[in-house]
Amino acid sequence: MASSLLMKPTVTSNRDEVYVAAVPLRAAKGPAQLLTSTAYSLNLWDFQHFMVIIKPSSPPPHSQALVFDFQPKDPENIYAALAVLSAKAIPGVILTRKLSKLPRTKCWFVGSSKAGAIDKASEFDKDWETHLRVGHHDCRNYTNGLVEYLTGEKYVLDRLRSTDTQK
Repeated sequence: MASSLLMKPTVTSNRDEVYVAAVPLRAAKGPAQLLTSTAYSLNLWDFQHFMVIIKPSSPPPHSQALVFDFQPKDPENIYAALAVLSAKAIPGVILTRKLSKLPRTKCWFVGSSKAGAIDKASEFDKDWETHLRVGHHDCRNYTNGLVEYLTGEKYVLDRLRSTDTQK
């Protein structure tokens, strides 16, 4: 069952809104891609890619949301998939991109950060090690770390998972 926003943010001035979103894992075309898409559709928590979205409190046109996420440098490469399966580290990359609107499903408001959250996220990214190792240093660790840095909440994905599985 698709999740929607768990709670509506209250209006607070000079506070940037912080969200966590889940999307399907990317994989090489063919069976691997079919498997990851099916797992996402079935809401299998461990087969989702997590990212942080910051919606600034500043007035338009500077209020466009930004996505911050950590993923393999080439997520559709078969060698990356093999390295992931064998628990080896692979090159990762932190991506930041604009978002025209928040996702309608699998997107949760997790808190607020004082104005300047985008700059704070950029500071966090400067110190983030980009060698990715699934289960040890991946999108989940990045999401948990960035949300904690911005809002103070530790292990946000554990809370979201327990809330999501209770439905």
